[in-house]
Amino acid sequence: MIAARFFSAAVAGAFLFSAESRAQAPSHEAATAGYFESIRTDTPQLIAFLRAMPKGADLHSHLSGAVYAESFLRWAAEDGACVSRAELRIFAGPCAAAAAGADTLPATSALGDGALYSALIDAMSMRNWSDARINGHDQFFSTFGRTYSTRRRIGDMLAEAASRAAAGNVSYLELMYTPDGGAARSLGQSVGWLGDFGRMRDTLLLLGIDRVVALARARIDSVEARRDSVLACGTPAADAGCAVVVRWLYQVSRATPPQQIFAQILTGFMLSSGDPRVVGLNLVQPEDALIAMRDYSLHMRMIGALRADYPSVRVTLHAGELASGLVPPEGLRFHIREAVEVAGASRIGHGVSVMHEDRPHELLAEMARRNVLVEINLSSNDVILGVRGRDHPLRAYMAAGVPVALSTDDEGVARSEMTMEYVRAAQQQLLGYRALKAMARASLAHSFADEATRTRLLHDLDAAFWTFEASTAQRTSAR
Repeated sequence: MIAARFFSAAVAGAFLFSAESRAQAPSHEAATAGYFESIRTDTPQLIAFLRAMPKGADLHSHLSGAVYAESFLRWAAEDGACVSRAELRIFAGPCAAAAAGADTLPATSALGDGALYSALIDAMSMRNWSDARINGHDQFFSTFGRTYSTRRRIGDMLAEAASRAAAGNVSYLELMYTPDGGAARSLGQSVGWLGDFGRMRDTLLLLGIDRVVALARARIDSVEARRDSVLACGTPAADAGCAVVVRWLYQVSRATPPQQIFAQILTGFMLSSGDPRVVGLNLVQPEDALIAMRDYSLHMRMIGALRADYPSVRVTLHAGELASGLVPPEGLRFHIREAVEVAGASRIGHGVSVMHEDRPHELLAEMARRNVLVEINLSSNDVILGVRGRDHPLRAYMAAGVPVALSTDDEGVARSEMTMEYVRAAQQQLLGYRALKAMARASLAHSFADEATRTRLLHDLDAAFWTFEASTAQRTSAR
């Protein structure tokens, strides 16, 4: 409840934001910025400062990757699922008896076996990862096949993500999720690839893709109801996560055949145009995967074509989550540009390979002109791509006037959270307090929430910063 009390105090403080208070605000900001510089290299103090700092939105978070392995293991044990000692993964069953030497065991066994429990957590995350054993890219993406995936626990996953966001003073989440459970892919596969976007759309509509959309809406209803139950929302014991505004991004699996991807993209547009909780769509799975690379331009054209039918729907795209050597040089030269120019993305996720693009400075200028925000994921860019510190293009984006915001990507897998993304930005990217504050505000300004919600959240963020800076100035001046 700490985060909820902080934001309540901030909102109350807004009513006291008199002309005198507004006059004091710049000095409070300066004092806060000065204190920040004094603790920049004092990591424990910096963590405490940044955890308390208001952070606005997390715009780039995969729900399946936001959950810590410990939670998956606990739910698996509660649900009677199993673990494999050899493969270090959770599965539905059947299990062998919990006997010495058995491979497939009840998940409850892992909760009583410290060595197995630790090995499972390491296998399902980047904890204790070493590139001497496996490269970070492969370790990261292998974790998703090891965790516990069951429909009835999606609401629990949402509850964990929302509660952790509130604890880190994040007030808004856009979470990537495929709520139809693969129904759109199945329908697309039944149609096959017709080679014409209009025929594909009309055929899918004729075959009842609207029923897939209805299924997705119903599952979101169920997920949010479970979140409310787990967090005791609406009761005196409500978790602070209940106050976090959650919106959804329909995620499309980009490493699948074109007929499946087109059906998913169409579902995402239809769902987002008719359900205010679903505010856009994104493509997921490794950008360097075989189909993702081979059909990248096709995917951008699909999105661009369907945007004409659904002009109000917003698009954010994983683009440029690549590094030199991961793919041939030719594959680094056009992904971000096509996401912006062909697919019409309002935001770009990652954008790490931007300076490898053809005419990169022209592209940066165009992104600044179009006000395309880049979702910066420092932890995952480090462990997946090996890009960190001065090798990261964050400062190139900022110098070009391209808006940027920090996000978590897969905080459970990366063993991170939003506060630690800010710590990385401060210590590895050498950003100052005012730059971090601007990124927090940009995260809400570039969210896909409706205008009324976005305006309210920005007002609350400004009030929260006023309270935070006044408190910091008062505390540090008393020293």
